[in-house]
Amino acid sequence: MRIMKSEMRTLAAVVAGAAGVAAVVLAALALSAGSARAQQQTQQQTYVMKISTPTIHDIPDKWAANFAAALEKDSGGRIKAQLYPASQLGSIPRQIEGTQFGSIQMEVVPPEFMVGLDPRFEVMAAPGLVESQAHGQRVAADPAVLKLMLGLGADKGLHGVGLFMAEQSAIVSRMPLRHLADFKGKKIRIFASQFQSEAFARLGITPVAMTLGDVLPAIQQGTIDGAVTGIGPVANFHMADAAKFVTQTGQPAIFLIAEVNKKWFESLPRDLQQILAKDAAAQSLAINPHAVANVKQAEASFTSAGGELIKLPPAEHAQMMKTISSVAPDVSSKNPALAAAYKIVADAAARTRQSPSQ
Repeated sequence: MRIMKSEMRTLAAVVAGAAGVAAVVLAALALSAGSARAQQQTQQQTYVMKISTPTIHDIPDKWAANFAAALEKDSGGRIKAQLYPASQLGSIPRQIEGTQFGSIQMEVVPPEFMVGLDPRFEVMAAPGLVESQAHGQRVAADPAVLKLMLGLGADKGLHGVGLFMAEQSAIVSRMPLRHLADFKGKKIRIFASQFQSEAFARLGITPVAMTLGDVLPAIQQGTIDGAVTGIGPVANFHMADAAKFVTQTGQPAIFLIAEVNKKWFESLPRDLQQILAKDAAAQSLAINPHAVANVKQAEASFTSAGGELIKLPPAEHAQMMKTISSVAPDVSSKNPALAAAYKIVADAAARTRQSPSQ
């Protein structure tokens, strides 16, 4: 009898052990199934990405459209991009704020408009930094420049993913500016950049910082005499109706930076982060031929609408360059971080100045 009881206890222990093992196995299977379901749900989840630009039918918008198409394709539709050109989501400062705080997932704007977040954002607007559109494209692709510019704003809720050259700037005006003497006393809109304000002040201009959406009304009302901008916005916003003259100063260059909301970017699955970064970098190079063609088309559109393209006499253009080229070193010398950033982009400009194809 004692033997039978012992055997029964042993059997009960075995059964209990087996039951325990089974429970562990079932729990593991359930956990695995739950993990698989969670992973599947993550892979099936879609993310809406609002992309804001200040222009319309222009280089930033083409970049945004190409990027959106590539992203939707490469993500298998898991990221749905929505395009908002012509400052539909607010002026440039509001677009920057929206991207910072997450109501907008991406902005594509000239970096100098973000100097309020970090003064180093304006280094790409240094007068005399680049001498042509092709030169600017090479500077924008320089690894040291990309590391600097895309890393700015990380502590302000932003994550940089793309940098590219749009075009060289010009001055659109209500009256012809054919000589440096014609600049004296004129009220001209500039980008929000100390580099720009100092440069044009040295030329005798009264600089007025203003967002793009306010430029045409201000010219029409006579609040300003003209504006620093690219030929693309001049043509696409039909500025020839109010300002029929464009003086092709070529300075400073207009670069564009693509920033995403950092928190939103970090909420994406790792594979989508990689896809987004890859597509933004690829489109920042792929946009270059279109940017060149866009400038030519915009110039033709402007002149066909009755506008006149003006170039300063060569000697006066050289004098202008001599006057403004020292602005960036002078201004940045007062801020060590800005000086270090300017050195990075100036060194890159020197490295890329000459090219066999140029």
